[in-house]
Amino acid sequence: MQLHISPSMRHVTVFPGKGVREFIKVKVTSRRLSYKMVIYSLLFITFLLRFIFVLTAMDTIEGETQWCTSLGCIGKKLSPRMWRRPDSVTVPEEIYQVLDGAETDEPTGGSDVPQTLEEFIAEMKRDRTDAKTFALRLRAMVSLLEQKTRVAKIQEYLYRHVASSSIPKPLHCLALRLAQEHSTNVGARHQLPAPERVPALVDPELYHFVLASDNVLAAAVVAASLVANALRPGSVVLHVITDRKTYAPMQAWFSLHPLAPAVVEVKALHHFDWFTRGRVPVMEAMEKDRAARSHFRGGSSAIVANVSEKPIVVAAKLQALSPKYHSVMNHIRIHLPELFPSLNKVVFLDDDVVVQADLSPLWDIDLRGKVNGAVETCRGADKFVMSKRLKHYLNFSHPLISKNFQPDECAWAYGMNVFDLEAWRKTNISLAYYHWLQKNLESDLSLWQLGTLPPGLIAFHGHVHVIDPYWHMLGLGYQENTTVEDAEKAAVIHFNGRAKPWLDIAFPEIRHLWAKYLSLSDKFIRACNIRA
Repeated sequence: MQLHISPSMRHVTVFPGKGVREFIKVKVTSRRLSYKMVIYSLLFITFLLRFIFVLTAMDTIEGETQWCTSLGCIGKKLSPRMWRRPDSVTVPEEIYQVLDGAETDEPTGGSDVPQTLEEFIAEMKRDRTDAKTFALRLRAMVSLLEQKTRVAKIQEYLYRHVASSSIPKPLHCLALRLAQEHSTNVGARHQLPAPERVPALVDPELYHFVLASDNVLAAAVVAASLVANALRPGSVVLHVITDRKTYAPMQAWFSLHPLAPAVVEVKALHHFDWFTRGRVPVMEAMEKDRAARSHFRGGSSAIVANVSEKPIVVAAKLQALSPKYHSVMNHIRIHLPELFPSLNKVVFLDDDVVVQADLSPLWDIDLRGKVNGAVETCRGADKFVMSKRLKHYLNFSHPLISKNFQPDECAWAYGMNVFDLEAWRKTNISLAYYHWLQKNLESDLSLWQLGTLPPGLIAFHGHVHVIDPYWHMLGLGYQENTTVEDAEKAAVIHFNGRAKPWLDIAFPEIRHLWAKYLSLSDKFIRACNIRA
């Protein structure tokens, strides 16, 4: 057999033997690639890449839908695992059923519920349980932690209730020392205001503020902050109303700590002629309300023992037992027109507020015939504080409430209110307040829970003009959402809630906004160990 290769290296001929004709002829491929072959290869690769891109894009758009509408999706489901993307791990349906409550049987093999996440993870790694047992143990652990959280929250509310309901030793000390000073020091018994400033008490051209309080320390901070931030302090007239037992300490404080050029008047309720002339309906209703609430559902122990209510509801009921809501100082504002017959407009201040700006522009607000200028509490950035409507204060399951009011109507705030007394005298607001207090007593206190705001919402219904929220920031006594920066921007900040700034349970990050108006060098403040 012979092998013959052509000079061009393109042909190879195999001869089987001598004298025998050609047996096999092989054509060898060229050593260089053809231009046509290169072009065809590039076109094919380009088409393939574009096809793969389109399939991938369609597959991505399809997502995880159940039905396939593209070749990419079909390929994903039918092609080998090495071609398609790995699917994400889904939670077994059995776990959802257990967590939803469809399965309630406890898993076999132990009844001790894990107390922490670490214990739960260690148990799962050790026992290598199935999905049902995993879900049951998880549900049991979460339920236990929720129960512990609820108990802890209610205990916190109960402790705060006890702390806020008691008179702190420093406040009691201050009242006693001032009362002693009033009896021994003639300078603590000065007439307030001085005789030459008495005409200012009825001058309608001045800015009249009313503060009703039986807390000397709180009243001192409100007065000091009001005058310190007034652009024209000589035009400020502050009427301080208190009760008989607090009158001497209150007069002693303001006699020994004058706020000139502002005018300060201190009067007890028994100094008002209108108050002593005859029956005061609200006072009678308040006494009945106090007697009824003394047996209110068994007191705080019965409220806390109710395991079916949410902590926030328990907190509201505990707050209803607060002595503040039984105080005449909290109810007397409804009789401002009778207490100040010579005045046309006043700004009422609670004793747990701090004034941070000049409040004289409040007299320039046109109330448009309304009686009460107040900040609404259903609109604002802080959804926890500024989300209150009538349904949050009144019991709309009672027909007397549901027949007369709408649950989604916006509520408004007590604590800093502009009252047009002239317009008020043309209405029956005070009588309506008394009427609804009586209805609540007749309904076994079932129309509302708290003391003065719910009947105020009812009595002033239709008589409120909404003012800018800048004038009154709420909630600094029951939540920590408000930052110091936001609080400093408000004209008046209100420590409504249990965490009053003069208590040890106050929120420390905002307490200094109140404490900076205390003079820690004052001998009474030092002697009673009142700290900022």
